[in-house]
Amino acid sequence: MKLLSIVIPVFNEEQFVEQLINQVLQVDLSELGFEKELVIVDDHSIDHTPLILAKYRSNPAIVFCRHEKNSGKGAALRTGFANANGDVVLIQDADLEYNPQEYAKMLTLIVEDKADVVYGSRFLFRDPRRIMSFSHYLGNKFLTFCSNVFCNLNFTDMETCYKLFRSDIIKKLTLQENSFGIEPEITAKLAKLVKKHGYRIYEVSISYNGRTYQEGKKIGVKDGIRALYCILKYNLISR
Repeated sequence: MKLLSIVIPVFNEEQFVEQLINQVLQVDLSELGFEKELVIVDDHSIDHTPLILAKYRSNPAIVFCRHEKNSGKGAALRTGFANANGDVVLIQDADLEYNPQEYAKMLTLIVEDKADVVYGSRFLFRDPRRIMSFSHYLGNKFLTFCSNVFCNLNFTDMETCYKLFRSDIIKKLTLQENSFGIEPEITAKLAKLVKKHGYRIYEVSISYNGRTYQEGKKIGVKDGIRALYCILKYNLISR
């Protein structure tokens, strides 16, 4: 059996994290020849999240990490990648916007040796979807467009959470961003590896149950501005 490491950055997700962990644990990937490892990075939550996570301390399928201070999603992902032991690595947010039952859809492309990296796209509409804010949709499409221009790739959803990598590829990326800017940073640095090594990137359609800000969504306008800056920064420098 091979191992899929699911990296889950967590910050103040007491409302959703227990349900999310249970959903991930229930996913069966044995038909694809994979077992699961959950790498949960608590980015110094100050609500009841640590108490909820403590319930799972005895589960051997879960690796726990905790930051001594809140450092951002990017920092949590770097910690998660460094502690991942899997042959393949997947990013999973701690809320319920993305459905873990869709892991197999992405992982199949790796198993069949068709892809080295798989992005789950919220904008390849093939399944029922929750209607999101137009401004949020437009912001995502604008950032994806800008990223595509500089990367010379044709993603439909660069900002998606669901990114699946062969572990040797994600470990080649020297990542720097501490916050949501890590999304365009990952894509920019992947694009450079594609040019150098010819890695194959695919997108698959995924469902999306987007949260509103009233429900706890954290990303905002400042993050969008930072993402645009990161698109320019990481595509225009050589590292």
